[in-house]
Amino acid sequence: MRPRALISVSDKTGLADFARGLDRLGWEIVSTGGTARFLEEAGLPVTPVSQVTGFPEILEGRVKTLHPCIHGGILARRTDEHLDVLSQHQITPIDLVVVNLYPFSETVARADVTLDEAIENIDIGGPSLIRGAAKNFAYVTVVVNPKRYETVLENLQSDCGIPFRVRMQLAMEAYRHTSEYDSRISSYLLEQLAADEKPPESPGFPDRFFLAGEKALDLRYGENPHQRAAFYQRLNPALGSTSVQQLHGKELSYNNIVDLQSAWGLVQEFKSPASVIVKHTNPCGAAEAGSLEEAYRRALDADPVSAYGGIVAFNQPVDRDTAARLAEIFLEVIAAPGYTDEALEILRAKKNLRLMRLTIGSNETEYEIKTVPGGFLVQEIDQESFDLLQAQVVTEKNPTPEDWKELSFAWKVVKHVKSNAIVLSREQCTIGVGAGQMNRVGSVHIALEQAGAKTRGSYLASDAFFPFRDSIDEAARAGIKAVIQPGGSIRDEECIEAANEHGMIMVFTGVRHFKH
Repeated sequence: MRPRALISVSDKTGLADFARGLDRLGWEIVSTGGTARFLEEAGLPVTPVSQVTGFPEILEGRVKTLHPCIHGGILARRTDEHLDVLSQHQITPIDLVVVNLYPFSETVARADVTLDEAIENIDIGGPSLIRGAAKNFAYVTVVVNPKRYETVLENLQSDCGIPFRVRMQLAMEAYRHTSEYDSRISSYLLEQLAADEKPPESPGFPDRFFLAGEKALDLRYGENPHQRAAFYQRLNPALGSTSVQQLHGKELSYNNIVDLQSAWGLVQEFKSPASVIVKHTNPCGAAEAGSLEEAYRRALDADPVSAYGGIVAFNQPVDRDTAARLAEIFLEVIAAPGYTDEALEILRAKKNLRLMRLTIGSNETEYEIKTVPGGFLVQEIDQESFDLLQAQVVTEKNPTPEDWKELSFAWKVVKHVKSNAIVLSREQCTIGVGAGQMNRVGSVHIALEQAGAKTRGSYLASDAFFPFRDSIDEAARAGIKAVIQPGGSIRDEECIEAANEHGMIMVFTGVRHFKH
């Protein structure tokens, strides 16, 4: 009896050559629909599935391979008992299953796709064939990746055939393929429910949370040179699909990508031309201005020492004047929604400088994920923005319109600084940042020391409430004009009293922005 292969694929890369190899080795090829036509046009003999099942394709092709003559041939162990059952029912064993699935992700990625179109591109028979063959990998070889064709043919040509371990590896890859596929579908349906103005019930956090990704880059290294790392592009629609293109420079490192995410998330808080410089996930400089070049210059002046080797992000395309200033110091990465031709010419003169083009809005994902021992944490992205109507003035002194503008700027920045976080700003530019300290007054001291004489008449933002009045007293001695903070401490009244004593403005937002 000739060995039998079942082939039904969406991705036909390398298929003709692979099938010719099987034909030369004496294999019978069983196939369906478009795959069968493709092979026949390539001059290969093909047995239609309907000939094997004795039943035609029905329901517009929805039912083709869901039949005992197919699944019995795949799932049977090669024991005397199972082979006798196949013989009784005139079922031929299937030794090789080559299947990959309908292009669901490509379909739902189209802007004009309808729900009906998406549903029609949910494969049913394909996953069943893959799962059956993978379960029976002790006897059946399953192939879902065209890159494996050459290895499979080489093993089939040998006297020993395909080794058990190779079949197990292919089965593992097959289950990963179907898992990813199911994850894409469930995420798409969740997205549709969330988009409904009146969903039947709030989707909330699913009882089962699946992660799916496709390796986009092997990175230079992880957090440290002795740690290997890679970047995976998320395939779950609900987790976002950032549009990123590298235009120039050496390969990215793990830390580059983490810092890039921090810089990009902050710079998109602003509508006017803005620049953000990040080191180790914290902004060392951030500014809004009338032009991109001015915003970058002011962000750099905020902390030129820390900016060395930093990552710079812009919310508008980089022009020639801005590029000329960027080229003056050593930077690791520049990120922007675009670059003029003149800007690219200037910046590409720096061989290793990484130039990234990102799509505005690509930071808008639904969840963020952090691994911990034994599992992972999932939370909604902190997308809470400054709401002037919700802010509460708690001191005797009230903010002017200019004060509100400054407080809004400082509040946007402190949201993106590691806790405990303190930001000092003046004229829509950071002048001091205290990040990641174990107590809040420590962050205040760092920010004040960094700002120096610039603190007179500046503004202070805190990501969480002040547990004691000591930070307010320190800020007053430095000449801080106004403070914005969430409020909510049992000692709020003490802090308000301190602010009134010093003639300061204090605003409560009612919103905390811890960042760990």
